[in-house]
Amino acid sequence: MIVAETERLIISKFTTRDAAFFKALVNSPSWLKYIGDRNINTIEQAENKIKESHLKSYKTSGYGFYKLLLKTENLKPIGTTGLIKRPELEHTDIGFSLLPEYEGKGFGFESAKAVMVLAKEEFKLNKICAITLENNKKSIALIEKLGLTFDKKVKPFENDKELMLFSKNL
Repeated sequence: MIVAETERLIISKFTTRDAAFFKALVNSPSWLKYIGDRNINTIEQAENKIKESHLKSYKTSGYGFYKLLLKTENLKPIGTTGLIKRPELEHTDIGFSLLPEYEGKGFGFESAKAVMVLAKEEFKLNKICAITLENNKKSIALIEKLGLTFDKKVKPFENDKELMLFSKNL
């Protein structure tokens, strides 16, 4: 199901049919380095994660992470951008990730900008946040380009890694 469209992208909900793409994305070098190993090594594990995470989020929050389909490459999935309400954070979090060959080409900004419009207009969110590791300079640059500003350092998860927390009023 399409949720938004940009100049170059179709932004659509995940389904279990996206398991092979999702498996490739979560095992890409940037994902592993900056987000972490999710131990998704089979199509079945990817399908289960999509059900437990993405599909559940669509039902409980009305939003979630979406796949990015490239118009010029026959709607090839190239990444994800979306919103998640984590119990560890006060506000809904925006996040993004792209396959390596599509990083640095503006797709993250283009898709995140569209998702921020959805956050405000469709989901009626007043504020969003973003979290990232301090050494993830590309993510920080994109977060700041989207107009989020640094608030503080936080340790929201059990792994005890310190993350930078950014936010923006919508």
